[in-house]
Order: sequence, then C-alpha cells, then structure tokens
Amino acid sequence: MALAKVRTVALLGLIGHQVDVEVDISDGLPGYTLLGLPDAALTESRERVRSALLNSGLPWPNKKVTISLSPAWLPKSGSHYDLPIAIGLLVAQGLIPHHIPESTVLMGELGLDGGIRFIRGVLPTLIASLTFGANCAIVPMSNYYEARAVPSIEIHGFDHLSDLVQYLNEGGVRSYELQAQNTEIAQTLDLVDVVGQSAARKALEIAAIGGHHLLLIGPPGTGKTMLAERMPSILPALAAQESLEVSAIHSVAGSLAQRGVLTHTAPFVAPHHTTTTAAMVGGGSHAVKPGAVSLAHAGVLFIDEAPECASGVLDALRQPLESGSVTISRAVGTVTYPASFLLVLAANPCPCGKFNGRGRGCTCSSLQIRNYLKKLSGPLLDRIDIRAFVEAPTRVEMASEIHGESSQIVRDRVVTARTIAATRFAGESWSINSKIPSAHLRSRFKAEREGMSFLHSELDAERLSARGFHKVLRVAWSIADLSGHLRPTRDDVELAYLMREGTFL
Repeated sequence: MALAKVRTVALLGLIGHQVDVEVDISDGLPGYTLLGLPDAALTESRERVRSALLNSGLPWPNKKVTISLSPAWLPKSGSHYDLPIAIGLLVAQGLIPHHIPESTVLMGELGLDGGIRFIRGVLPTLIASLTFGANCAIVPMSNYYEARAVPSIEIHGFDHLSDLVQYLNEGGVRSYELQAQNTEIAQTLDLVDVVGQSAARKALEIAAIGGHHLLLIGPPGTGKTMLAERMPSILPALAAQESLEVSAIHSVAGSLAQRGVLTHTAPFVAPHHTTTTAAMVGGGSHAVKPGAVSLAHAGVLFIDEAPECASGVLDALRQPLESGSVTISRAVGTVTYPASFLLVLAANPCPCGKFNGRGRGCTCSSLQIRNYLKKLSGPLLDRIDIRAFVEAPTRVEMASEIHGESSQIVRDRVVTARTIAATRFAGESWSINSKIPSAHLRSRFKAEREGMSFLHSELDAERLSARGFHKVLRVAWSIADLSGHLRPTRDDVELAYLMREGTFL
C-alpha cells in the first residue's frame, strides 16, 4: 500500500477552502475511485490525468486507486484538481521521492499531451491560501503573472507535467527571467471628443466625485453612450486593495487576461439590454460565476436602452445598489460577491426616440410614451441620484473649433474633491459621499440650516421620499466639495435637488 497527500484549494465565489488530495494505491482489481463530492468536470479528470501521465512518459498505476478530496462535505468543481491528482499519483508510486511540504499548493488543468493549461481563479485562490499558511504555489505558466501579484508566496510556473516532475525530483529552485508585464490598458476615450452637452458633462463630473448613480435621457445619436463610456477616464485610479479585489473577481470570471493583471483603471461593464437576470447578478448550475454587477465592482455599470431590458432585470439591481454586494444561492452553496458600482442608465424619451424639443418628429402617442417610461420602475428610479437630459448638439456647437475640457482636467478636479471627502471621513468605514449612512446625514453631516429647511419643505410636500431626501444631501456634499464649501449651502442643495429631478441647466 502506498499513500500520498498534496494540497490545493477549493474556491467558492471569492472564498477559498483548503483541500487535501489524498491518493491511495493498493493491491486489488485495477480501478479508480474519486471521493469528495466531485462535479462532472472533476469526475472526468481520470481520463485527462491518465493520458497526461502516459504521454509524458510516466506510468499509470495498474492497481486499485482511491482518491479522496478532503473535506468530504465540501462540493468540488473545476479542472484545477488535475495537477494535484497527477502529482499525488506519482508521489504514491515513489516516482517523486521528495516530500511536498504542506505549505505548497498545486493547481492546474492537464491536457492529454501532459501540458499544464490556464485555469480561472488563480488570484483569489492564492489569496485564500495565505490564510492556510501557504508560502509556495505551483501554477500553469499561463497564470504566472497573475499569481505573482499575490505577495508572500513563492510562485513556480510550468508548461508541461514532465518539467514539473523533473523540478520536483531535482529539488532545485526554479527561476525565470521574465519581463515585467504592462498591466495598464491605454485609455483612448476622452471627454474632449464630446461636443457640447455642458449639463450632461456637469452631471458626469458630480457623479464621479461622489459615486452617484446617473440616468441619461435623450434622443438617439446625442451622445449618451459617448458620455457613459468616458466615465472611467475621469474616475480616480483604483487603490491597491481595490485593484486586488477587482482583479480577483475578473480572475474567477476568466476575463483577467483581457483586463490585464492588477490594472488600476476602474472597470467599465456594458451588458446588452437583452441580457438575463442571471447574467446580470451572477449564477450558474455548478460554479457560481460573478455577473455584470460584480464585474463592474469599483467601476461603472452601463446599461444602454434601459427600458428595453426584460422584466425583472433592472429591478434585480435594487439590492446590490443598496448593499454593495450580491448574494447568490445555488445547490452548491451560497456565494457573496462584492458589487459596489456606479450605475449609468441611458434611455430614449419615447419608443421612437424623437420626443425632444417641440416633439414634432415624434410619432408616439402619449399612452405609448407613458408605458415606455414606466418600464423603469419607481423603486429603481428612486435609487438614481442624478438625471440628465441629453439634447442634440446645436449647429453652432457642431461647427465650433473650441473643444470641451479633456478627461484629465475633469479628473484632476474629481481627485481633488474626493481627497477633500476622504479627509473629512478619515477614520470612518466609507470615503465617498454616496456611502454616507443616513443617520449621519441627519446629524453630523447636515447641510447649512437654509438647505435643510428647503429639503424638509420638499419632504412635507411629498415631492421627495425619505430615500430621496438622503440622496439629495449626498449629492449636495459632492457639489460642495467641487465648489470648495465646507458644508453644503442652500444653493448646493437646490442644485442637487434639480439634478435629481433632471431639470437643472
């Protein structure tokens, strides 16, 4: 009888669980038994591991093989168990004489030729392994840069199983002379490209300062999408912890290669209006994957043609808009992903899109217009901080050679205003105005007396809900930070109120 044990990690959302891969080879009828609640991809690992070993010139044990993935109660999914199973088989056969320390974790999918292939979720897996005392990891070479982003762990990357076996037998230190990877994606979109739209640009800047949700309404071709796509260009760079968290989410989703490793640019996610609720909030029958709301964490979620979304899709955003996270329950377990994003919605004023100005080109009836805009539910609209009507640029604006401010100029003001807010909230659990708790808005962070009186009168007249009362105050703080006021004045509060109603100029 021969027994071996190697270590890997099971990932459920962004939470990792230590898994011991125990391999037992004993006399008896040749067979292969896999224990520990494996899914279909993991059950198929037998054929992948067998072919990988044989095609790498390594033997497959012609005996009774039992593999246990402990703890047995935890559901296991994915193909990253291939590599630890293969190494465990070789250790049990005595082909790898050196003991593999428990502080070393292994992960990787095996090809039939013995190649070690790219896997998803390496970054959050290694972050989780730090809590188990791991200080060394063996990963696919295609995940090497991603793994290197985790501090305090020695990373070894391999392309082929035979190379890994040779390394483990020699017991040497594997080193690579790899060039540093450029992790930043060049920013090519700039606000200078937008013609006119002074009110919408102002709304975009205020939204960026405080992280306020924004609704852009206007006819087709006026620049709603252009404005939304340029929101990341005026947002501050992600902090180190934010960058790590965002990259971990994209690693689980398998899109980290497209973003670059540990990019400091705020993500921009724009799902199509035909997307499903599961794609928006996340889900899956086996591995629970993050949805668009989580992929947009610490960045911008843009939904164009918002009224055209299927019933229930937009309303599914209400919970993450309030809590900053989304919890998904499936048969494999309950997963919580962070989902603190800046929501930007774009909508036409009517089904034909021409109900602007005097509305002469509109062919829609008043009933059609009401029904169209009703698709944006009241509870969702109540969570929108700023509404801006995007008019078509005038002939003078289109012919002018004078360009608007660039993203860099606007971004500098946004960074300055956010710094003021961060200083004010030093020692608190939040750092931007949109996150000020409601109780603090009524005590420590009130506006000036005249501003509060204005809000109370609107509340008494039932023109403002309790949620709207607090949202106007939060926007007023962002306007005050931009204007250099120590506390929101009545003018700041009135402007915030008009921005919420979409009637400011």
